[in-house]
Amino acid sequence: MIDVTKIRKDFPILKREVNGKPLVYLDNAATSQTPQQVIDVIVDYYSNYNANIHRGVHALSQEATDKYEQARIKIQTHFNAAKAYEVIFTSGTTHSINIVANGFSTLLKKGDEIIVSAMEHHSNIVPWQMLCERTGAILKVIPMNLEGELILEDYHSILSDKTKLVFCNHVSNALGTINPIKEIIDAAHNVGAAVLIDGAQAAPHIKADVQELGADFYTVSAHKICGPTGAGILYGKEEWLNKLPPYQGGGEMIAEVTFEKTTYADLPHKFEAGTPNICGGIAMAAGLDYMNAIGFDEIAAYEHELLEYATEKLLAIDGLKIYGTAKEKTAVISFNVGAIHPYDIGSILDKLGVAVRTGHHCAQPIMDFFKIPGTVRASFSFYNTLHEVDVLVEAVKKAKSMLE
Repeated sequence: MIDVTKIRKDFPILKREVNGKPLVYLDNAATSQTPQQVIDVIVDYYSNYNANIHRGVHALSQEATDKYEQARIKIQTHFNAAKAYEVIFTSGTTHSINIVANGFSTLLKKGDEIIVSAMEHHSNIVPWQMLCERTGAILKVIPMNLEGELILEDYHSILSDKTKLVFCNHVSNALGTINPIKEIIDAAHNVGAAVLIDGAQAAPHIKADVQELGADFYTVSAHKICGPTGAGILYGKEEWLNKLPPYQGGGEMIAEVTFEKTTYADLPHKFEAGTPNICGGIAMAAGLDYMNAIGFDEIAAYEHELLEYATEKLLAIDGLKIYGTAKEKTAVISFNVGAIHPYDIGSILDKLGVAVRTGHHCAQPIMDFFKIPGTVRASFSFYNTLHEVDVLVEAVKKAKSMLE
């Protein structure tokens, strides 16, 4: 059992007030908060060993290089990648997906098929649409049901020997649904297709084992897992990373350059052109260290308690409807109250110190499926409390009374 009172003391921002009210931060699916232990790592980097990496012979450069590569190994260990060089540092999940989409533009031909799920974030839709425009490949969609679960029978029916790539999020950012990605991956592999899993929303809640899952690619953003913004990773199986061409040209990603020909560096540097977000990579590993010290099983159990409590309390409000009622889901609740626009509810909640997300959550096809303009999304983390759920519920009731 986690000690949430003790944990909350690690997060300086949770002590502040918003509009004269104690902050209740329930926008964790967008960005998690950062504990002092990670803030200290960031300050330590810029205070003591800020230098460029891999190229310098001086002490600061060597120290920064060591810390950066140690961070890569920590991330490799956390996700159980087979090799450290299968972990590519990026600016986040969107960057990671675009690396793969760009690479496959050289591997696809007209008439090839790629499959995406109906509940993807825009960053796992738009790059593939652009890929289809460049290559003539055809984009197919795995539909979902009213509970917010993928219809796997339909997925199996659209798989064929023309399928070259499948893309699916591990967890839906808009609904919280945990998708059966092991089944999705195995079925894709049976027809010879590669699979990219968007793990941005799963990483805060689930300790994914990429080898056990069999994922060919897996993406994560640091700012979802107590780390900084502008940092993340692309995991890729060595065989696939070797097949893909570099995404960007520049320093670090080269072995030899002449005006006649350039040869590319080995993994992971092939995909890490230019000076990276050195501090971001180091701090991302520190965020995982912090969460692992608490324990992902403990985090999952506590967040499930928050989810069940919040679901029960919110559904007691007359006219409130929750979107996304999958049997397997993380601590995310998307809801509307009657015909009230979600933005209006979110604005009043903000005045009461409650931070939630409103809108389509970069998942407009989901909203179109439900025929709604958007939702209010309350997303919980292990540092939230049952009392904060009560504050949310009372704030929603107040907003409802003001707006009806």
